[in-house]
Amino acid sequence: MRIAITGSSGLIGQALVRSLRADGHEVVRFVRRTPSAPDEAEWDPRRGHVDPAGLAGCGAVVHLAGAGVGDHRWTAAYKKEIRDSRVAGTDAMARAIAALDAPPAVFVCGSAIGYYGDTGDRAVDEHAPAGQGFLPEVCVEWEAAAAPAQLAGVRTVFARTGLVVAAEGGAWGKLFPIFKAGLGGRLGNGRQYWSFISLHDEIAALRHAVDTPDLSGPLNLTAPEPLTNREVTAAMGRVLHRPTLLPVPAPALRLALGEFAGDVIGSQRVRPTRLLESGFTFRHPDIEGSIRAALAE
Repeated sequence: MRIAITGSSGLIGQALVRSLRADGHEVVRFVRRTPSAPDEAEWDPRRGHVDPAGLAGCGAVVHLAGAGVGDHRWTAAYKKEIRDSRVAGTDAMARAIAALDAPPAVFVCGSAIGYYGDTGDRAVDEHAPAGQGFLPEVCVEWEAAAAPAQLAGVRTVFARTGLVVAAEGGAWGKLFPIFKAGLGGRLGNGRQYWSFISLHDEIAALRHAVDTPDLSGPLNLTAPEPLTNREVTAAMGRVLHRPTLLPVPAPALRLALGEFAGDVIGSQRVRPTRLLESGFTFRHPDIEGSIRAALAE
């Protein structure tokens, strides 16, 4: 299959490109600059421009582009960047897909479990409504921006990704060096739930979304059983053979991270009901297996 991907330079995008190419698929990487390789096509989400030649003949589009949520302190300007990079980018790609004479069969649009907000101890799945706060609002707008593709009859999947366990990139990429140095510990009271997924299972789930014709709408990409931060911290210590005795108090997190600290301390107990019901099998359903897999990457 010929598959177009945005966000191909990110943690998930790079791994997805490698996986698809290893199985013989043709990948077109959309870039926000003048293309410099035969497999690249140009797009400018701010101007709503997408090179239609890059989409021609594609059976699927996987849209992963967006500014990193945890990359910078949440100033008003950066919150706008987080929102605009997702909403404008999705709208541009969805409109370009809808305008094609022969659109792709499926549009897999990146989203996040931030959609549900802080769920506390309450377990939620794809049937739960959106939460309240900045990230849930962004996720709602982000997914709504895919409407042009849906109205054009393109099967659209919203991949609501959890915390990806990977050694490089994402939240876990920042955690590993701290824990390896023996400085790791629970965040806040440690009772908040973390809904994680190994990088391998994240890529496999995205490909499952592409390949499963009856999957559409929201799809949680998380391991079957979320764990508390305290449980995750203990698992990191066991796998890395390091102490985990230095908790980070909530006030220190708020001082260091600003508004984003609320999401770090917040609890998201998210389950992948639709993924499991569709026949997906996790290679790393548990946290220790996910951590060991990340270290072996």
